[in-house]
Amino acid sequence: MADLVLRGGRPLSGSVVASGNKNAVMPMLCATLLSDEPVVIHNVPDITDVRRLVAYMRELGSEIDWDTTRETMRLCHAKVGKLSGAAPLPDGMRSSLLLLPALLWRAGKVRLASDTQGCSLGVREIDPHLEVLTALGAKLEQRSPFLLTLSGRFHGARVWQDYMSVTTTENFVMAAALAEGTSVIINAASEPHVQDLCRLLCAMGARIEGIGSSMLTVHGVDELGGAEVAVSPDHHEITTFLAIGAITGGDVRVHPAPVEHFDLLDRAFAKLGVSIEHDGDSARVPGGQRLAVVEPLTASLLPRIEAAPWPYFPVDLLPLMVALSVRAKGAMQFWNKVYEGGFTWIPELSKFGAHVVISDPHRIIVFGDRPLRPAAVEAPYIIRAAVALYMVAASIEGESVIHNADPIRRAHPRFVENLQSLGADVRWV
Repeated sequence: MADLVLRGGRPLSGSVVASGNKNAVMPMLCATLLSDEPVVIHNVPDITDVRRLVAYMRELGSEIDWDTTRETMRLCHAKVGKLSGAAPLPDGMRSSLLLLPALLWRAGKVRLASDTQGCSLGVREIDPHLEVLTALGAKLEQRSPFLLTLSGRFHGARVWQDYMSVTTTENFVMAAALAEGTSVIINAASEPHVQDLCRLLCAMGARIEGIGSSMLTVHGVDELGGAEVAVSPDHHEITTFLAIGAITGGDVRVHPAPVEHFDLLDRAFAKLGVSIEHDGDSARVPGGQRLAVVEPLTASLLPRIEAAPWPYFPVDLLPLMVALSVRAKGAMQFWNKVYEGGFTWIPELSKFGAHVVISDPHRIIVFGDRPLRPAAVEAPYIIRAAVALYMVAASIEGESVIHNADPIRRAHPRFVENLQSLGADVRWV
């Protein structure tokens, strides 16, 4: 594991090019396994999760040509064919669950590794994935390890999810695309990365209605073909660099930045006194803004930012707002409505001198604008929590260390390089 060593206290300014959406590229790559024809994907970020998935596919026999400089990948799975035996999922990668539909289609049997059910954020349910796949015709033959089987094709079904699970929605759509008959999922996730996956499948010949809504209707087809598409810019990364600019008092522009994704994100920034400007396909945080919590009109309520499945404020971005609030004058409540472990990293903020009260596993109150000092802190295995710790350190004069900051590389292919281009004194050690 690598550490981030930095000297903070300087405004960061300049321009950053956003990479492709990490949460989109993983299901998109998994979906290409549903066809034997070549698929070309542009704007593929060079991140660790993608490298691990590519290595796994090559072990299966996939032919993959990845030009990391041009960020273009060509995949052809014709030599994989119909796998014999129960195909195992790669170990230690939560997103490997997105391989279930394709492996069931190719092998008829899949074994689920025991470590796909949790992460630092808390327990990650596997039940919804098994429920949607069995609804579409798969059978759960055994547990410990789980063994799923599929005889013939998936078949159409109607599913109403308990909650808007992104990966469950993506697994449903991939399986339903090749099912016999029509399938409907209600309470579907609608994040930009889910939309990216649906658009790829449609380019491959799938028939999907309701993209971007909470109800998707999928008319199954006999086979999927080749396609050429691009991964959308990562709104998580765009927000990350805007937040870094804001906390350091700098002037940072990020492009491309699809303005249609930012209405609620901009409002969250505004609650902390930060104005975001949009000009064409770029977003900018102007320099010199004073961080201050905007009091709500209802005087008896604490100002708050709530995070839940899209179109709520994205839970993955909540740590960035927490970091900003540490520097903002006033008190702000944060409510993580998804993960019971989403705030386990908060005690690390106290090492900088931050004042944060943990109300319960889902809610905290940050009392900002307290005297801060450089520190050495431990990053959790949560991408944006590690970034948030960097943000606070970057706002403090002196040297700080973010130990075990490698999770950042799972989503940001040029994190340190981009920071250095903005004027940051930071390096991997």
